[in-house]
Amino acid sequence: MTTAPDSNQSPRDPVVVPPGTLVKWLRTPAKQDYPAAKSYLSLNLDKKVVNRIVHKLAQKKCVDFKAKDILRASGLPLLPVTNPDVQKELARILAGEPLSPCLIVRGRLDKGWLAQIADGYHRVCASNYVNEDADVPVQIIDL
Repeated sequence: MTTAPDSNQSPRDPVVVPPGTLVKWLRTPAKQDYPAAKSYLSLNLDKKVVNRIVHKLAQKKCVDFKAKDILRASGLPLLPVTNPDVQKELARILAGEPLSPCLIVRGRLDKGWLAQIADGYHRVCASNYVNEDADVPVQIIDL
């Protein structure tokens, strides 16, 4: 059983996520997800490339991948359930709020490039705690 925050508890005092809890997802990212992706990608790429990537992401339809596969392809660890941002996403899941899809730049195994979660890492981790095999909608593009 996974733990998540309850609004009546402190962030360090987790509650149980009941078995059978489902994660609801939107099929279109929230508007603030694109600026967040730009901010993250700007750490590794120049502004012109970042703008092109985010523009392409915004035009893609969502496809589904398993949370555990997204984490593996990105090389990122599953954040602890006590992480404050993971707890916020788990609280949203428990409240029945739909989460925004993730924005991903596809990796390239032949070049040793890992996939990049441009936005949505905490949502992927929270979803993984609920059900690592459940589908997570993503907008994904090749670099």
